[in-house]
Amino acid sequence: MFKRLVLPLLVLALLVALYFWAAMSWSYSSGERAGWVQKLSNKGWLCKTWEGELALVSLPGTTPEKFAFTIRDAEVAMQVTRAMGKRVSLHYEEKVGLPGSCFGDTRHYVTGITVSEEIPLAAGVMVPTHAASAAASAAAAAASAAAR
Repeated sequence: MFKRLVLPLLVLALLVALYFWAAMSWSYSSGERAGWVQKLSNKGWLCKTWEGELALVSLPGTTPEKFAFTIRDAEVAMQVTRAMGKRVSLHYEEKVGLPGSCFGDTRHYVTGITVSEEIPLAAGVMVPTHAASAAASAAAAAASAAAR
């Protein structure tokens, strides 16, 4: 009975586990997407993942394209939550071959975030954000005080 029933089931379970490990370890592609995070929520019945949307705007005044993404790491999700409303660059890895929504609703898994301090409008034209303009005005005030 062991050889006919239990051993094939163990081999099948081992093969399925090996497949999922390989699918989660290997990434089809990786890259960066820049824009504004407009939605982030913790979703799932049994397996909770962070699902979000990044608005990609190529030119001011154009209709934004939406980039749907999944976050599995809680620390990265908290970084994205703190950066909502700011222009960010999300580093992601694309995973293929994962069935169901237990691993996430999308194929794009965010692994890191960079907050942009300036917003590029065109080549050489930058609009500083509040933090960047505050730092620039503080540096100018320090230089003015040093010149006196």
